Amino acid sequence: MATFFPGESHTFSEYLLVPGYSSQECVPDNVSLKTPLTRFRAGEQPAISLNIPMTSAIMQSVSGESMGIALATEGGMSFIYGSQSSEDEAAMVKSVKDHKAGFVISDSTLTPGMTLAEVMQLKMRTGHSTMPVTDDGLAHGKLLGIVTSRDYRPSRDDPAKRVEEFMTPREKLIVGDEHITLKRANDVIWDSKLNALPVVDASDYLLGIVFRKDYDAHKTNPNELLDANKRYMVGAGINTRDYETRVPLLLDAGADVLCIDSSEGYSEWQKRTISWIHGTYGEDVHVGAGNVVDAEGFRFLADCGADFIKVGIGGGSICITRETKGIGRGQATALIDVCRARDEYFKEKGVYVPVCSDGGIVYDYHMSLALAMGADFMMLGRYFARFDESPTARVNVNGQYMKEYWGEGSVRARNWQRYDLGGAAKLSFEEGVDSYVPYAGSLKAGVESTLYKVKSTMCNCGALTIPELQQKARLTLVSSTSIIEGGAHDVVLKDHNQSISYR
Repeated sequence: MATFFPGESHTFSEYLLVPGYSSQECVPDNVSLKTPLTRFRAGEQPAISLNIPMTSAIMQSVSGESMGIALATEGGMSFIYGSQSSEDEAAMVKSVKDHKAGFVISDSTLTPGMTLAEVMQLKMRTGHSTMPVTDDGLAHGKLLGIVTSRDYRPSRDDPAKRVEEFMTPREKLIVGDEHITLKRANDVIWDSKLNALPVVDASDYLLGIVFRKDYDAHKTNPNELLDANKRYMVGAGINTRDYETRVPLLLDAGADVLCIDSSEGYSEWQKRTISWIHGTYGEDVHVGAGNVVDAEGFRFLADCGADFIKVGIGGGSICITRETKGIGRGQATALIDVCRARDEYFKEKGVYVPVCSDGGIVYDYHMSLALAMGADFMMLGRYFARFDESPTARVNVNGQYMKEYWGEGSVRARNWQRYDLGGAAKLSFEEGVDSYVPYAGSLKAGVESTLYKVKSTMCNCGALTIPELQQKARLTLVSSTSIIEGGAHDVVLKDHNQSISYR
């Protein structure tokens, strides 16, 4: 006979937090959102922690290079989507890693014979105003000079003018040698009042460029998630089919963490994948797994060696797994159950396996609830798809700016390898839809606003850290009438155009 789970299955919107005592220290500026990403033993520190509890979903319409850079800048991590060739995914990972290497590899390299018109075209395409000039036009060619926006006047100079005529030649450049450290390079930039410092080897071949703006950016983004070499950290999605060829390429490209992207994680296929990765590379290569919705699924993946475990089936805004297959569980109930299992596992085995809440986040306050219920961090799709940094174009739909957003289980994504069906089995139906989400501007502004709300809520609960919130949080179920009461009601609302709407 089938097993029936006790109680009802609830979503985030059915819960509220009851405020606790707040001391004078409980102000948003004092709140730390640092949280573990990978498993660790009692008394030890995790190999990787996030500075904010946010990761971007492993989706074509969410996580590309721009998202990886922007989210790491804020202290979170993007997981580059795996529903593309292994080579293309590795190239995206490498692009993120190279962007903040400190020693940037230029993709706007010139040759002496190029014209000003070609320089302007390249600048328009890449947005770069500082361009090295090499003998062969390659990023690691012999350095002959450099061109910046101060070297020409587009409105006055002849478009046919050659680069060699207006570039700053090599003999007039201050450069760093191949042994220079990033700190020393920044000191040279500062002392010499430079905007950029080319770095060359003993034969004058270009190794990279250190930019003043990167130094300044780091000062204004103290939460940046950086590796030991001061490069942005980035994750990569994998599947349970081609991991033996995909994983080596991703690791060579510099991926910091891997994550199995699957519609359901309680399977032999995930166990095989994790075992192969750890058997081949050891415990220093980190891999998350999922998704699961109960304690049994969590313990299975924890015993398999997963570094973190994702919770949620069917709760995503573009996911139709529940209505298509009848599989899933209310996100709040699933999260509470799994986090309880995580804590029991830690007490029994002395190993803490972080839990990622994946799906079901509609409003900002849902993030506060997810953390209070035990999530160490969240994986967000719709939330990040709205921003400039997602890979999709901004489009005008009936007078409103929108961004395209589609599920990995949709026909558009064609990501059938995420379904662990075994052998040559193929999916013959959809589990995701193709849609639009309202455009929300820049990621930085959006994330700052959201996290300020989260910090404020934590202060209302008397908590200054995520573990403290999980310890002190008091949750209450609310009725459907209470949900209505929680919004504007029984008033006449005025919109920005002074028209009237009733609620």
